[in-house]
Amino acid sequence: MTPTQPRVLIADDESLHVMRLRAALEELGYQVVAEASTGTEAVSLAMRVRPELAILDIKMPELDGIEAARQIMTEYPIPVLLLTAFSDDDLVERATEAGIFAYLVKPVSTQELRPAIRLAQTRFNELMLLHKEVDDLRQALEDRKLVERAKGILMKRRHLNEEEAFRILRDRSQAESKKMSEIAQAVLLADKMF
Repeated sequence: MTPTQPRVLIADDESLHVMRLRAALEELGYQVVAEASTGTEAVSLAMRVRPELAILDIKMPELDGIEAARQIMTEYPIPVLLLTAFSDDDLVERATEAGIFAYLVKPVSTQELRPAIRLAQTRFNELMLLHKEVDDLRQALEDRKLVERAKGILMKRRHLNEEEAFRILRDRSQAESKKMSEIAQAVLLADKMF
């Protein structure tokens, strides 16, 4: 197994399908780290063994694969592929809403599994990158708001223009080796005290 191959959780209530899927994954060089026969067990195992990929059957006892996938991705985001013997539109719609990255109809061949896994991993990585970019933009906006409020306080209290207030924040940021948002936060806290 190469170090780039993910550790996989598989879940299916039919042991024959689990055995076939395990064999196909091992043939592709993946490491199966957990097997579940119910959706509830799949969620529990995912939280405990922290796989890098999950392949779940849709129809399982206790909790179906779609709901199990939703719970797994809420608590521990990983790419999830769903397997099913059924290809009805309602299941596909539910899978799409749950954020499933691939959907395969059984029986799955090794040739079908490899590209599905790669596609799921790629889409998952793209989604995680987008989430990070959104978080970074959100933080930058919050930081900008802090700086603007701090500039306003400096302008009002010290009778400065906007450029002068900004220069004071920037210079203090550089002198203390802190982010401007941290300096702005300190200005806001000091203003509250007075």
